[in-house]
Amino acid sequence: MRLTGKAKLAGVMGWPVGHSRSPRLHGFWLERHRIDGAYVPLAVRPEHAVQAIRALPALGFAGCNVTVPHKETALATADEADMVARRIGAVNTLVVLPDGTIHGMNTDAHGFLANLQQRAPGWRVNAGPAVVLGAGGAARAVVAALIDVGAPQVRVVNRNVARAEALAKSIGGPVRVMPWESRAATLGDAALLVNTTTLGMTGQPPLDLSLDKLPLNAVVNDIVYVPLETDLLHRARERGNTAVDGIGMLLHQARPGFAAWFGVEPAVDEALRRAVLEG
Repeated sequence: MRLTGKAKLAGVMGWPVGHSRSPRLHGFWLERHRIDGAYVPLAVRPEHAVQAIRALPALGFAGCNVTVPHKETALATADEADMVARRIGAVNTLVVLPDGTIHGMNTDAHGFLANLQQRAPGWRVNAGPAVVLGAGGAARAVVAALIDVGAPQVRVVNRNVARAEALAKSIGGPVRVMPWESRAATLGDAALLVNTTTLGMTGQPPLDLSLDKLPLNAVVNDIVYVPLETDLLHRARERGNTAVDGIGMLLHQARPGFAAWFGVEPAVDEALRRAVLEG
C-alpha cells in the first residue's frame, strides 16, 4: 500500500463490519494499480449512521460502501440517489462529489447481472421465466435487474407473501408472486433459478428444494458465497445445470464505486477471486 498525505480514502460502513471482504477486495485493486489510497472498515453503530455519512466530505473521504444495517439509512441521508437505488429502496455505494454533496448508488443489480454474464455466458434473458427465492434487499436488486434487461417473467417465491407482493408492486413489470409451498412447481419451465435467501449459508438451515422439475438447460445462481459451493449449486451441477456461485456478485458490484473513488476501472478476474476467497 502506497500512502502519502494526498491519499484518497474510501471504506465500508456497517455494524458489525469485521466480516466484510470488501477491504481485501479493494485492497487488491489498490495494490494492483499502485494507487495512493486506502480502503478501511468503518464500524458504525446504527444510531450514529446519519452522523457518520454526513461526515464523509469533512473527513476527506471519496465515499464508501454501505452494508447491513445502514443501506436504507444511506438512501435517506444521501443528498441525491440514482434511479436504481430509489427503486430498490437501498444504497450500497456513496460517492462524495467535488462540491461536497453525497451521491447514493445501488450497484447490486449491476453486480448480479455482470456475474451471471461472466460465469454463464450462454444464458439469455429471453430464454424463459426466472424464479427468485426470497423477497429481501438482495431479491429486490435481482428482480429489478432482470426486469430491466427484459425478462419475460420473474416469479418471486417467499414465505412471507405480503413482503413478496410489496416487492412486486414497487419494482413493477411482469413479476408474479408464488407461495413458498409451490417453489418446486414453479421450476417447470424456468430458464434461471436464483436463491437470494440465507438458506444454505454456513450456520443457517439448508434450502429444501427439489430440482426434479427444473430443465437441464436452466442456470442456477446462489448469491450465498459462504460456503462457495452450496448444496443447491452442488445438486444443480450434479444433474447437469450450469451453476453460478455468489462471490462474483460481490466482486462486480464493487467496480463502480472503486472507479468513482480512485479513478480506475478495475477488472474482475481469477486472481481477484482467489485473493478475496483466501481472506
